[in-house]
Amino acid sequence: MDLHLKNAKFLLTEPDVAVAEGDIYICGDEIAAVGKAPENFAAEKIINCAGKLVIPGLVNCHTHAAMSIMRNYADDLMFHEWLFGKIFPAEDKLEADDIYWATLLSCMEMIRSGTTCFMDMYYFLRQFSRAVDEAGMRVVVTRGLMGKKRGDSDVSSRLDEFFAEREAMKGNSRFSFRLAPHAVYTCGRDFLEYLADLAKKENLGINTHVAESKKEVDDCLKEHGKTPAQYLAETGIFDVPATAAHCVFLTDGDIEIFRSKNVSVATNPVSNMKLGNGFSPVTKLLNAGVNVCAGTDGAASNNRQNLFLELAALSCIHKGVDRDAQSIPASMALKIGTVNGAKALGLNIGSIAPGKKADLAILDLNHPHLQPENNLVSGLIYSANGSEVETVIIDGAVVMENREFKAIDEQRVYAEMRRISKRILG
Repeated sequence: MDLHLKNAKFLLTEPDVAVAEGDIYICGDEIAAVGKAPENFAAEKIINCAGKLVIPGLVNCHTHAAMSIMRNYADDLMFHEWLFGKIFPAEDKLEADDIYWATLLSCMEMIRSGTTCFMDMYYFLRQFSRAVDEAGMRVVVTRGLMGKKRGDSDVSSRLDEFFAEREAMKGNSRFSFRLAPHAVYTCGRDFLEYLADLAKKENLGINTHVAESKKEVDDCLKEHGKTPAQYLAETGIFDVPATAAHCVFLTDGDIEIFRSKNVSVATNPVSNMKLGNGFSPVTKLLNAGVNVCAGTDGAASNNRQNLFLELAALSCIHKGVDRDAQSIPASMALKIGTVNGAKALGLNIGSIAPGKKADLAILDLNHPHLQPENNLVSGLIYSANGSEVETVIIDGAVVMENREFKAIDEQRVYAEMRRISKRILG
């Protein structure tokens, strides 16, 4: 469908962050023009954006969508007690159909708060992909992989699931795929080296957790004499496009590895705070030239899939940690949530410009907390909370309009999630 977004204020994210005014023209799945209509353009749908702000869809670079099942379940616990004592046992009870409904719930939350693309790490990929496809979102699918060595039966079956799903979705331009070794404490060296070689052979990127907790780092140093980043670099995991999630406990040497290997760091500030892990050294990473993007992590540890709230926390946290009010200004936070995320995932999204994919969110500015419109760039980080998102366009298709989903039965999802939660969590 060809769309005309009329009378718009819109957010520019590159080369500089600013607010501009004009019309936006969408042909098929791409932004065709900004300002002047393309020759012979005839819109099938016109959206009047007076009193609204159009922004690039936000990019969530690290989450586990189906963990919405465990939202508000295992709270106020330290990381390893949370993961090994509560989350892994609950996940053992999950059935394939549970993943479909839980993923739909997270897609609803992300769309409602302006996220149009996310990178996920989980399993039961057929049901996961079905939910994302029906919701209309853009996604990088990564199957969580754990194992000690190549050739293990569990490893083989999980990789078979991954490659079968990549083949099934190869005609869908909204789907991309990466390999996902879970972490150094769940993957042996032989397995990591195997996945690094496989990623090169199959032209795939990597998605992994790195240095999320102090225990992870201490155990890695004790067992291997190296930090997780050093250890992973030796296995070849960072020799392909890679995104490292969390990265709370980093040395200067780790940061240099990320810079030299072009590893993107997906910071998850709310999850890291809530699990008592701390803060990623985002300012040092940015100053070193590392591409920093943002993720929410799963709803079992955040407990939200709302990047507006994540970016606000990111900016304010580092001002306090650094004792510098200019640390992570609003403009940088917006880049982290848009163009930096697009770069991390290798996708043609994250900005409003001709030739970019038409992944956009339209926000209603007529809310008390956004008035007066003194500085909309600041307002998006320090005032907005995602409830202002009115309409969402992904790949040129309207997936939500006037806060109503086009292809999701909202009440059915809620009912199914109540049923699943009662069975899994009692």
